[in-house]
Amino acid sequence: MKDITIFVLSAFFEILGCYAFWNYFKLHKSIYWLIPGLVSLIIFGYLLTQVNLDSAGRTYAIYGGIYIAFSLVWLYFVEEIKPDFYDLLGASVCIIGALIILFAPR
Repeated sequence: MKDITIFVLSAFFEILGCYAFWNYFKLHKSIYWLIPGLVSLIIFGYLLTQVNLDSAGRTYAIYGGIYIAFSLVWLYFVEEIKPDFYDLLGASVCIIGALIILFAPR
């Protein structure tokens, strides 16, 4: 359960960091958006190293599924856009895949 919490927090900080860059480069907001963006991406990188798995590749694969699902949470709550059926279907497939990788007996 601790690892899933870390994955969700990692997704939050990565999306926050990338969203700050999005605001600066795409929406032409203040350059000061880059400061919290950089801090968030550093926190993201640190958090992802705290997961209790033995390989970076497997960690990134699991994280990818969680990141996709959390991106839709961000879409809904921050950008105020309701995910459609295909968004939810695709994210469900990714979460199932991530959970298979995470909980597979090895």
